[in-house]
Order: sequence, then C-alpha cells, then structure tokens
Amino acid sequence: MAVMVDPEKSSLLRAAPRLMQILRVLVRHKFLGALRGKSHWPSPKEVRETFEELGLTFLKFGQVLAMRRDLLPDAYIDELELLQDQLPALGIDAVRAKVEDELGAPLTKLFASFGETPLGSATIAQVHEATLHDGRRVAVKVQRPDLEAMIATDVAALAYLVSLMEKLFPRLIALDLPVLVREFANSLNRETDFSREAHSIVVFRTALADIHDLWIPDVVAEYSTGNVLTMEFSDGERVDIYAKLHPEAMPRSINTLVRLMLQTIFEEGLFHADPHPGNVLILPDGRLSLLDFGMTGELDEPMRDSLTLLLEAVVKGDARGATEAYLEMAPQGSEKVNRAALLVDIKSVLHDIHRSDMADVSIGDAFDSLLRAGSRHGVHNPGEFFLLTRTFVILESMIRELDPDHDYMGSFRAEISRLTAQHFSLARIKDKTGKLAREMERLMNDAPGDTRRVLRRIAEGDLGRFQAPAVEALGGRISRNLERLTGAIISAALMVAGGLMIVAPKDAGWHHNVGQAMIVAGIAWAIILTVNTMRRDRGRR
Repeated sequence: MAVMVDPEKSSLLRAAPRLMQILRVLVRHKFLGALRGKSHWPSPKEVRETFEELGLTFLKFGQVLAMRRDLLPDAYIDELELLQDQLPALGIDAVRAKVEDELGAPLTKLFASFGETPLGSATIAQVHEATLHDGRRVAVKVQRPDLEAMIATDVAALAYLVSLMEKLFPRLIALDLPVLVREFANSLNRETDFSREAHSIVVFRTALADIHDLWIPDVVAEYSTGNVLTMEFSDGERVDIYAKLHPEAMPRSINTLVRLMLQTIFEEGLFHADPHPGNVLILPDGRLSLLDFGMTGELDEPMRDSLTLLLEAVVKGDARGATEAYLEMAPQGSEKVNRAALLVDIKSVLHDIHRSDMADVSIGDAFDSLLRAGSRHGVHNPGEFFLLTRTFVILESMIRELDPDHDYMGSFRAEISRLTAQHFSLARIKDKTGKLAREMERLMNDAPGDTRRVLRRIAEGDLGRFQAPAVEALGGRISRNLERLTGAIISAALMVAGGLMIVAPKDAGWHHNVGQAMIVAGIAWAIILTVNTMRRDRGRR
C-alpha cells in the first residue's frame, strides 16, 4: 500500500539540517532575545550581518525586506539596504563545466575566446566576455551550480521559521508574512529562470524600439538555456562614471531613462525593477544601453489604469482621488478598510509633497508613504506595488546622482502627459467600446435567464432550497447585470440622441455641436462603465 507524503513535510525534512544551521546563526546573533520584546531586538547591523552570513537566499530575502518600510523601523531598513548582491566569483573550471553541460559542447567549440575573469559576479550568476566563431562579441551569463536545490531548501526553512514566529507572536499574523515568503519564492524562481529573462529582453526590445536613444543587447538564442544566457556585448561605460566625464549629456540620458520606464509601465505593464547605475551604460555614440532583465515587474491592465489615476491625483494633490485609486490597486479586503482614516493620512502625505519644492519631490517616497499609510489601516498591498515603489526609489536616486540640478519632475510630467493623451486616443476608445459591446451582448443574454430562474423558484416556493451563498451570488450577479444594462442604456441614449442632433437641418448649426458633444459623452460613459466593470471583476477575483 502506497504511503501518501505531505510535500510540505517532505521538503521540511530535507531542509532540517539547513534549518539547524540557520537556528545556530540566529542564536549567535542574539535573535532569540527578540522573544523578550522589542527592546531586546538585535541591532540593525547584527541583522544585516546575519543575512549576509546565511547566504544567497537570505541575502535576497533581506533585500526584499528592505522594500517593506511598513514592516520594520527605518534603522533596520537603512541597514538592509546596504546588503550587497555579490558573492565570491566561481573558478573558470566550474564555469566551463556549467556552460558545456548546458550547451552540450566543449567551450572551445562554442566560443573562439572566453574570458576567464568575470566582468561581474553576483549572488545568482556571473558574466564573462566571449567571442563567437563568427566574430561577434558576446556577454555570457552563467548561473551558479546547484542553485535550484539550495533555494528550495532555504525557502522551506524560511517558511517554517515564519510559521513558528506567527505561533509565538500571534500579532504577526496581520502582517501576512507567509504571503511575503511565497511572493519572494516566486520572484526568486523567476529571477533564476534565464529563459524567462531572455523572453523579457525580447519584449522590452520590441516595446522600446521607437526610443532611438536606447539600445538593448539582443539574446543569442542558440547559445542560451534556462541556466546560461548569451547576449550581444554592450561596449558602454557605467552611466555614473560617464556623467562625471560628460555632464552636458545627462539631460538627454535622464529624459530617455524616464521615458523608457514610464512607457513600459503604462503601455506594456512590464518594468525593469533594478535600474541602478551598473545596469545602465552609455555607448560611445551617446545612446543608453540597458542590461540585466532578471528582475522585472508586471502590472495587469486594471492596475495600470488605477496607477494612472493615482499618479494624476498625487501630482494634483487630490487626496480623495488618490485614496480611491490606491484602494483599487489593492482590492483584496479593501471593503474593511477605514477609508475616512486612510483619507486623513493620505491628505497629510500629499500636503507634505506639495509643500516641498517640486524639484525635490520623489514619486518613490510618495508611493512609500502611501504604502505605510495603507498598512496602518489594514490595506493588503500587492507585491507589484512594493516592487514598483522600490524601482522608482532606485531610479530617482540614480538621477539625482547623475545630475542634482535636473528637473526630474518636469521630465516625468511631460512623459505622463504624452501617455495620458495616448490613453484616451481614438484607437483605445474603439478598443474599449468593442469590449463594452461584447460585455453588453453577454449580459443581455444572461440577465433574462437569471431573472426567470429566480422568479420560477419564487412561484414554486422552492427559493428556500437555495444555499445562502448561491442566493447571494445570484442576486449579486443580477444586480451587476442590471447596473451594467442601465449604464449601457444611458451611453447608447447619449450617442443616439447625438446622432439625431447631427443630422438636424443645416441652418441650425448649434445642433451639430451639441450632437458631437453628446456622442463624446456617450463614448466616455461607455469607457467609464467598462473600466469600472473590469476593476470590480478584478476585485472579486
């Protein structure tokens, strides 16, 4: 008879030796003192040194915690931000074995030359310069051996520790630490999948093809796998070093950085989540070269719409609009949030922003303040928003380092204006209207049937056989369908009335103008109805 084994227990058993090692490190760094209360926490420096000693997975987890100012005091966050994404370099023999195993041929057959000294060495991989036999210069990113097994073991140990902490300190349950660990594990798995990174490079190259001041090295697919990534070589200089030699070139480079960041966020729902100086080079011809797409973030369309509204409200100082847009970005459990108290906090955040010199305003800091305010009032912030906030903080920090006098907000506002105009373009209106038409067709087909089923049950006296959740769900569905139908009728009425006005006699010119205005209002109403429907559906999911 086969014995069923719980996968979680099995992974924990495999992680037991590593767990004991982790516990010994925690004891040595005085973490057990935290059991006696906050006043006995280890020092921020001790916490950082603990993560460094525990190795790759915990170093990465420390970097994730550094994004969560809503969880830890500033002193700990500041110290965790010092964690370096570096490990000692692999020897050339280990690199050769990895490359040959992945690509299935001897190194000398694959490459005409292969640099033994890495260009850079980080926690997950290191990069070597090489030359293909056809003469092309390439950069080869090689993943460290046995990474997958090590990460799985460490994540199992980390999940157990978090579960244990919640049992010892029940108040920690409200922080959703197991969710944080799951999101971290998913992020780390994505970052270690070089096939995914290769796909991201292709997507970014396509999305940013019209930015002529930017070049992204292409993937050499035939020399790439899930653990080895070969790309065109970028013969550029780090942007921070280049800025010291060519300060006059920085306004152009910064405008390009802002444009590429916002364009990918709002048009593709994808963003480079680690835009530090080491990943941004300046080519000899002055173009930017963007590297390392291992850490990227994704935003679905409803979240992008909400983010657009949030940024607009932050820039305008509209606290109520910012609150609503922010809650739309984090719909899970938002109905339980004290909106009035959250609104007061967000008003305070926006007041501080607009009281400052606009040149000193930071979108990253503004988002960070919103996240803290939301966490205080029970908002379950999506992981993507934390990553996006960190991205803006890194980007803004780099821009101020490159050119302290640059009007970053001016560049930001110009690009937001361009994207907003595009957001309400005729093509987008047509797309939204098409979606509305399909939604209308669906609800017109569904609503009568739903209504007939309820009325038949009432007439037969069988309504009591419905389970309460089913009645609630069906009632909600009918209510939503009626709401959509009412909105669609209003939209259609405006457009039809506008059309009739336009075909009025020519001597009544004002009819034509009023008719056009009514058609535009009808289309706008249709778009608003569609967007609100998508947001509510997303919130229910």
